Amino acid sequence: SVPIGRPIVNLKTHILDDGLLPAAQGVAAELYLGGIGLARGYHNRAALTAERFVPDPFDEQGGRLYRTGDLARYRDKGVIEYAGRIDHQVKIRGLRIELGEIEASLLEHENVQEAVVVDVDGPSGKQLAAYLVAEHSGDNLRDALKVYLKETLPDYMVPTHFVWLASMPLSANGKLDRKALPTPDASQLQRQYVAPSTEQEQQMAAIWADVLKVERVGLSDDFFELGGHSLLATQLISRIHTGLGIDIPLRLIFEKPQLNEFIQAFASSGLSLTEDGLSDIEKMMNEMAGI
Repeated sequence: SVPIGRPIVNLKTHILDDGLLPAAQGVAAELYLGGIGLARGYHNRAALTAERFVPDPFDEQGGRLYRTGDLARYRDKGVIEYAGRIDHQVKIRGLRIELGEIEASLLEHENVQEAVVVDVDGPSGKQLAAYLVAEHSGDNLRDALKVYLKETLPDYMVPTHFVWLASMPLSANGKLDRKALPTPDASQLQRQYVAPSTEQEQQMAAIWADVLKVERVGLSDDFFELGGHSLLATQLISRIHTGLGIDIPLRLIFEKPQLNEFIQAFASSGLSLTEDGLSDIEKMMNEMAGI
């Protein structure tokens, strides 16, 4: 994020949401410009002019605003902060995500030198992948970055994949070549494999693998690190109920996302919480339906 100051004289600025309503302070939305110096439009490009120059909802004289395509937010004392480009927004499971906001957070970490975040196809839908040039790499930094990002970003904006690069691929004109970014290796999401030994562990691991659409799941694997999310969590609880006849509250997968801890938690407590579990599922499904 980069502060870009305050509007100059005779320049109007608005930070508006999709409904052309002012965004709250600190919330990123599209930056619109207006004022007496605003151009009439693009020369001989009527369609682009109509797309970018829109009626000013705050001007009773019929003025217009220019849609910059930039994301910005208001900070203290009216200072405007640049937060990325609209065309770097993606939607994953109905949630709009600004990739530049994730990149900016990553670049604030002391070990990260360069960062690019893109959406990639995963076995259960779109996932976020972060490509990093860093002083150090590996599982320790990956885990540290996840914890670091969760301090300022919601869970759904924390990348599933972290890919370490010696340098970013560039095109002939020196710009980032996104098409040359390597496909993330899904096997890197799994921790050192610890095979399930008991019948119950094997059955539970098989259900996890099927829901997550991965080849296998070990006892040390984490549901969310393997690409799990809230909607898949509801599917998992339902599958366990119908397949194993075990009633587990939805909250348990969030409290104990590692397979061995998950199994130990319900086994030691003798969980039989059909009513609580179903109410949790219904609540989550209602929330997802409202997104």
